[in-house]
Amino acid sequence: MDSVGKPLRHFLTLLDLSPAEARGLLKRAAELKQLLREGTIYEPFRNKTLAMLFEKSSTRTRVSFEVGMSQLGGHALFLSVRDTQLGRGEPIEDSARVLSRMVDAVMIRTFEQEKLELFARHSAVPVINGLTDRFHPCQLLADMMTYQEHRGDIRGRRVAWIGDGHNMCHSYVNAARLFDFELRIACPEGFGPDPDIIAGAADRCRLLEDAVEATRNADLVVTDVWASMGQEQEKKERARVFAPFQVDEALMSNAAADALFMHCLPAYRGEEVSSAVIEGPHSVVWDEAENRLHAQKALLELLLAA
Repeated sequence: MDSVGKPLRHFLTLLDLSPAEARGLLKRAAELKQLLREGTIYEPFRNKTLAMLFEKSSTRTRVSFEVGMSQLGGHALFLSVRDTQLGRGEPIEDSARVLSRMVDAVMIRTFEQEKLELFARHSAVPVINGLTDRFHPCQLLADMMTYQEHRGDIRGRRVAWIGDGHNMCHSYVNAARLFDFELRIACPEGFGPDPDIIAGAADRCRLLEDAVEATRNADLVVTDVWASMGQEQEKKERARVFAPFQVDEALMSNAAADALFMHCLPAYRGEEVSSAVIEGPHSVVWDEAENRLHAQKALLELLLAA
């Protein structure tokens, strides 16, 4: 329970939502987007504060959460580990206990999922995963919202994940379970997703080492950078290994004629995706980026609203 007796909920992975809640959240995100477009003022979070803890740098995560809280009438507080006692060795448990007595929710963008989970166990307010090395659930809310806007319900559709089997891939595996779609994953040998995560969605996922086969008749094609934050020293070797997995026009031609292309950004054109694809007719990456704002507002509402 939180300080006012409501059940305390965190959002650490997509699976913290039920399928019904996830679909309801996307519906609410679309409503909040429409309210904003109409110029309607909606401020249910006056005098509420979101603490944003960043161990990893960010553009979209910081701006979308900060602007989202402002639009909802609240305040977002940016905290870098360099500017807090966490950066000087204060135990995570202690920081969680202190911060959660002063703010109404905490968003954390860090490396280890275990840090996030430890903080949540000692927090008296909702904790949101703004990205870890294992999962990026907020991005998936935006991706699913974007697909729904352009093509309707993703249930039963075929999605191709091309590239590294990292946090975004893991979150797509969870999304396949939650939103009931087929996921084909194409990764170089040795760069596949965690088998334990795949095991939970074995009936919906297929692992391949052939990007062409993975994209065949796909309704959605998704990729991400080949070297994530913290892997910069591997960039040259990864570029060599991942070269056959670039999403270019030839690869997209295997997908369905009306397939969409997504990328969580930032994108390195000429590496994981060609400029022709990211700027082409299949791409919805700019809508996808904007929808971080609307989907996260709906998430904050779900976790914080009385």
